Amino acid sequence: MRVEKDDIDVKLEIPGAILRQKTNFGDATGLGKISAEYFSLSAGVDTTPLFMGLEGNLCQCPHWGFLISGQITTTDAKGIEEQVNAQELFYSPSGHNVKVNADAEIVMFSPQQQHTPVINHMIDMTKG
Repeated sequence: MRVEKDDIDVKLEIPGAILRQKTNFGDATGLGKISAEYFSLSAGVDTTPLFMGLEGNLCQCPHWGFLISGQITTTDAKGIEEQVNAQELFYSPSGHNVKVNADAEIVMFSPQQQHTPVINHMIDMTKG
C-alpha cells in the first residue's frame, strides 16, 4: 500500500501545523516491540541477493514507512510490483524484495522480533 501526502485526510489545520491521518494503515496486532529504522540506499541496490536462504528468498517482516527522498520498487511473493515515490507513506507486508530506482532515504517501523533476524541474515550474507 502507498499513499501520497496530499491524498491523506487533513484532520487538523492550525497556524503552523497541519495534521494528516491515514487510518487502517496495516495491522500491528500481536507484533510486540516495534523498531524504528532509517535507511540510506543508493540507486541500483537490490535486496534479492541479501534475502537468499530466507523463506521464499524474501524479507519475512512487515514494514510501515515514509520515503523521504528517492524511489523504490517493492515486489511481493506473487511478483506484483509497487513503486513508491519520495514523500509517500508505504506499507510492505511480509514476503517482499526491494529495488532502489533512485537514491533513497527511508524511515521505517518494523516488528523488531521479526526484522532483527532479517537484518542479521543480511549482515551474514555480506560477509560471504
